[in-house]
Amino acid sequence: MLVLTRKAGERIKIGDDVVISVLEISKGNVRIGVEAPKRVPIHRHEIYEKIQEENLKAAQGDLASLEAALQLFREKKS
Repeated sequence: MLVLTRKAGERIKIGDDVVISVLEISKGNVRIGVEAPKRVPIHRHEIYEKIQEENLKAAQGDLASLEAALQLFREKKS
């Protein structure tokens, strides 16, 4: 992990496309701004973890629900 010290108003460049700006530091909080192309997803870490969790659940699927949907499909075709 690279650890950098920045003051309000200073920036960090990541690759060619991403810029992190320190907007404000107050009362133990840091406000940052992220400039990146629209194709680059940006999420708070806890939200990213939740998205990954939900994607995993969706990929595993519920076999019973799938079988029920298949049965309905077969009945509709008949």
